[in-house]
Amino acid sequence: MFRRLSRWAVVLPAVLVLGLSGCGSGGPDASASASAPAAGAGTKEVTVFAAASLTGTFTELGRTFEAAHPGTTVKFNFGSSATLAQQITQGAPVDVFAAASPATMKTVTDASSAGSPTTFARNKLQIAVPKDNPAKVDDLADLTDAKVKVALCAEQVPCGAAAVKALDAAGLKVTPVTLEQDVKATLTKVELGEVDAALVYRTDVIASAGKVTGIEFPEADKAINDYPIATLAKAPAGELAERFVDLVLSQQGRDVLTKAGFEAP
Repeated sequence: MFRRLSRWAVVLPAVLVLGLSGCGSGGPDASASASAPAAGAGTKEVTVFAAASLTGTFTELGRTFEAAHPGTTVKFNFGSSATLAQQITQGAPVDVFAAASPATMKTVTDASSAGSPTTFARNKLQIAVPKDNPAKVDDLADLTDAKVKVALCAEQVPCGAAAVKALDAAGLKVTPVTLEQDVKATLTKVELGEVDAALVYRTDVIASAGKVTGIEFPEADKAINDYPIATLAKAPAGELAERFVDLVLSQQGRDVLTKAGFEAP
């Protein structure tokens, strides 16, 4: 039912839903947003572009939404927030955008491509190392050792921008052996043993289910990312898009996000 969309060009425009009522600008209430049936006959789709770090939580919320709206399919495109924002401003038919930073959301709102965003979660970095920690990394300063192979997200994506902030706060300079385009790709380098350490989100360490070990470091508190969500101005399934956002903002949505390691905004 769920499948990652590899490129926006293959996303089919959602069918415009007629006759929907009672949708949600009335506030993020779990029972209202998760249980109200969508009106209209036939199959309906809502397309959500979301940061790679939201893969697990949004997939779960997508199942919840589909169960509450029979006949509706939630289609996701998970990836770098910066790349997704570029695709949206270039005309991708999208209903909802959830970004890993306000800066990437601003790219979309500045282009008048989305309504007013709402911050729904916060995330911070950890040092991810292989389970056996071969380089014996204990803290952020250890990443400056030339013998330690480090992976970082590229600076133009939110996890990379956060890494720069954290390293600047610590007064450290790290030379990575690779720069990846999203946090999942960065974490994969650690999981495969291709690097000794990486700076990724705490939620991604938790989602790895023990494949890596996460190390807290104090400078992460100076580089926390806020996650905004918004419906798109030309959303093909505007009413359903608002209902999906309501679910994310509801207590039910917050519970899913908190369980995954996100912090409340």
